[in-house]
Amino acid sequence: MAQDPYSTLGVARTATQDEIKAAFRKLAKKHHPDLNPGNAAAEAKFKAATAANELLSDPERRAAFDRGDIDAEGKQTERAFYRQYAEGQEGARYHQADAGDGEFADMFADLFGQGGGGPRGKRPIRGQHVRARLVVAFIDAANGASRRVTLSDGKNLEVTIPPGSEDGNVLRLRGQGEPGWNGGPSGDLLIELVVEPHKLFTREGDDIHLDLPVTIAEAVLGAKVEVPTLSGTVSLTVPPHSDHGKRMRLRGRGVPAHAGRPAGDLYVTLHLVVHHPDPPLEEALKAWQERHPRQNPRAHLTEGA
Repeated sequence: MAQDPYSTLGVARTATQDEIKAAFRKLAKKHHPDLNPGNAAAEAKFKAATAANELLSDPERRAAFDRGDIDAEGKQTERAFYRQYAEGQEGARYHQADAGDGEFADMFADLFGQGGGGPRGKRPIRGQHVRARLVVAFIDAANGASRRVTLSDGKNLEVTIPPGSEDGNVLRLRGQGEPGWNGGPSGDLLIELVVEPHKLFTREGDDIHLDLPVTIAEAVLGAKVEVPTLSGTVSLTVPPHSDHGKRMRLRGRGVPAHAGRPAGDLYVTLHLVVHHPDPPLEEALKAWQERHPRQNPRAHLTEGA
């Protein structure tokens, strides 16, 4: 028997829809099979949370559960059957109800695909949407990729992540949600993307930013250095006399073109790295300093102060 859905999500019976959604998102992120490979306990908790959310996120099904008309698995209870029997005409059976039997019969038939010969009990009902989260690597989200995901019911699906995807984007897989009732269409699978941060790159719109360490010699004398990009390593020319913090742009090396938008750029910011200079370098710098005693790069900070 399924656990009480409120207990599964850890919310009160008076919880709002936003509170239910937030509780499910927290549990889904913690127990998703993609984040816990091979962990059967985590997978079971994810399935239970998904089922609880599907029931409580639907106002009609939640109300039916609160009345005791369906159980935690969404199945009709005896209480619902006998209530309808008592409210109908004396001796009438629920599956023989007609349009005069009241709104309850309509609601019950719509929810559970029952109603026998009732004229409104055969109305097709669309299945519920299913929501899921998918953790995606930074480069996969930017370049686009294909990922296989496992749903709470154990079904595997191949999901295409389009180029330029961002954290929070939702992919809609039509017809991959809960099956409909009375021949109605299936719901959709809505997958929210969770993009992992990258150890080197950050993203602003379709542009990518990278901090690039350079030595004193490379900054002063200039050099050709190897620079990582979203699509591999390229050569970058560091001009002579480059300052720490100098920013350089590599056109078209950001997020690839997508959805009619041009490719972004890669912005490289130079970071001077001293490491451990040896005595000859120190002597050279002392001699240079003696030749330029008045040079002060901070002079503008005190002007007019």
